[in-house]
Amino acid sequence: MSETTGNPSISTTMDYHKLSIQNRKCKIVKRTQFTKMKHEKAKEKKSRRKKAAEMREVLGDAAPPKPVPHTTESLRPPDLTSVEADDEEVAADAQNDEFAKYFNCERTPKILITTNKKSSLETRKLLDEIVNVMPNSEYVKRGKVDMKDLVKEAIEREYSHVVVINEDMKKPNSIIVSHLPEGPTATFRLTSVKLKKQLKRHGNATRHRPEVILNNFKTRLGHTVGRMLGSLFHMDPEFRGRNVVTFHNQRDFIFFRRHRYIFKKNARVGLQELGPRLTLKLRRLQKGTFDTTGGEYEWYYNHKQMDVNRRTFFL
Repeated sequence: MSETTGNPSISTTMDYHKLSIQNRKCKIVKRTQFTKMKHEKAKEKKSRRKKAAEMREVLGDAAPPKPVPHTTESLRPPDLTSVEADDEEVAADAQNDEFAKYFNCERTPKILITTNKKSSLETRKLLDEIVNVMPNSEYVKRGKVDMKDLVKEAIEREYSHVVVINEDMKKPNSIIVSHLPEGPTATFRLTSVKLKKQLKRHGNATRHRPEVILNNFKTRLGHTVGRMLGSLFHMDPEFRGRNVVTFHNQRDFIFFRRHRYIFKKNARVGLQELGPRLTLKLRRLQKGTFDTTGGEYEWYYNHKQMDVNRRTFFL
């Protein structure tokens, strides 16, 4: 009951309707009434938001703060390895880690990109677009060369990274990124791949060096992974190309996007997606270069221990 009018509240009415719908035997009537109930609930929510916005506009600075919505990320439990953007210790470590020379523009990344030994057409199409994303990369045909021998040869030729695209059932399913000559090496699961031609109203990319955005990497592990992905690109972008590469972490899924921003009238900016579109999920982070037998792992994914609580994230 409402305290002011003595009439039933909206939530009480909704519960009553829901209970009466559940008791209905006819599926058509049940579906119709449920759709009507959802429409009424959405209408009431919209009205409530409108009143709150009008109240904030009237009160101005004295208005109460907006309530924080309950999402999986907002209910994330505290993590001891979480870092803040202005953490001095993290900033000091970043100046001395293996990726500092790339972010300080002291070294230009030189990337060798290859595939598994017998790659399919789908994998080669993705490879062509990734080579186009990184102007400082070069495709080398794998042939029958083992991964360890490939890494040794890449070190001799002074490459800074090796990127390997693997596949399963003739579709790309994982990416290995190895920093040379001393590591680390990260293995990512690859999903939701969309090439440029599969995107609506896509643009044609240029060979300008893109700007790089690393977003929402909040832990020590995420900080390392983000800097590793950022080191694949030159940190001196060519702004004339207006190209932006984004690695956005959300719930341990890293979404890769590439856009061109377009200036419009009235200080508005538009975005045109250039492709490709990928989703990465970290599986392993290994010290040193690629070594499946004697390698030491900094972190690896164990679903039996790590999937217990869905609100726990590691990046």
